[in-house]
Amino acid sequence: MMLFHSEPNPDFNPTPKQIEEEVKAWQDWMGSIDAQGKLKNPGEALGFEGKTMHANGTITDGPYAELKEIIGGFIIVSAGSIEEAIKLANGCPALSSGGKVEVRDIMVFDGM
Repeated sequence: MMLFHSEPNPDFNPTPKQIEEEVKAWQDWMGSIDAQGKLKNPGEALGFEGKTMHANGTITDGPYAELKEIIGGFIIVSAGSIEEAIKLANGCPALSSGGKVEVRDIMVFDGM
């Protein structure tokens, strides 16, 4: 699984052309992974609204209230190792804007 991290920028107001270029960059990058037969789930972009439930029962507004970065989305790829998945992450559009790609394994249990 790849999780896409970035720092929120409330002052960023992209033009329609910038949005179009960003969407194309993501489509091209994910398309290259898909062309290799490695894209298993294209994931979803995550919204900015939500709540966080803490172990002590308190609930805070926003999933990112305590963080300085947000997780903007995810995809699931098929890779034989974390190293292979890192190679697939190369070129991710999140990286070109100062973001990060977190690569995680997914634990699979029989019967689930």
